[in-house]
Amino acid sequence: MSDTTLVSAESYTQLPQQKADHRITYGNDPSQFGDLFLPSGDGPHPVLFLLHGGCWRAQYGLEPMGQLARAFAKQGLAVWSLEYRRLGNGGGWPNTFLDVANGADKLRELADEYHLDLDRIVVSGHSAGGHLALWSAARPLISPKSPIYTPNPLKFKSVVALAPVCDLERAVAWDICVDAADILVGGHPRQNYENYYQGSPSALLPLNVRHITINGTLDDIVPIEYVTHFVESAHKLGDNATLIGVPDVGHFEIVMASHPAGKLVIDTILSEF
Repeated sequence: MSDTTLVSAESYTQLPQQKADHRITYGNDPSQFGDLFLPSGDGPHPVLFLLHGGCWRAQYGLEPMGQLARAFAKQGLAVWSLEYRRLGNGGGWPNTFLDVANGADKLRELADEYHLDLDRIVVSGHSAGGHLALWSAARPLISPKSPIYTPNPLKFKSVVALAPVCDLERAVAWDICVDAADILVGGHPRQNYENYYQGSPSALLPLNVRHITINGTLDDIVPIEYVTHFVESAHKLGDNATLIGVPDVGHFEIVMASHPAGKLVIDTILSEF
């Protein structure tokens, strides 16, 4: 038994907030906005598209990710940290997916004004945000007939998924986020498999983009054994897929810029540029 004290969800949500340089809307709903953190210098700036977690539920917002976004900005990246509709405030199927798609594509409108380099974009997300990061990179694979299809999706250099809920069907079996995966796509996979197929990164493999998954070995919210299956499947299907297990940390340390695990994440993402 390890006596390692892990960071709790409560401690994570109480991290000091960091105000963005700009808060920009991409729709009319109060949750359709992004926080843009900018580095010093004239640019053009490489971009990190960042998606927060929280089981896709409305009570969890992007605020705790501000400290990580600001850390990346200090390292020379522009960070587009996205808020989106979630379960309990208008999210679910198809709105959460459409918000992420439209929020990603909003970067095209922001590029000139804020000197963003659209040829150097990496997407990253934590937990449920890791699911959305992987899914957003897989958008070119989605059927035009799907309710979550949008044309001409923005492309990314790579994905760095942090403890991602990467397989929605297996999330149900593993009781990850309790019933949130079911609610997100509108029903149990046995009754509603088409939605799972279009919304789950595991069902869209191979993603045809490099993806790195980082997971704490002591994570009891999204266990590393759960994500290992996804990464191994991706690799077998031809993806450039890598899993980095971080010893002795749980679910939240990897998104805390001041923690050694968070610094590993920062270094990993910076190396993708």
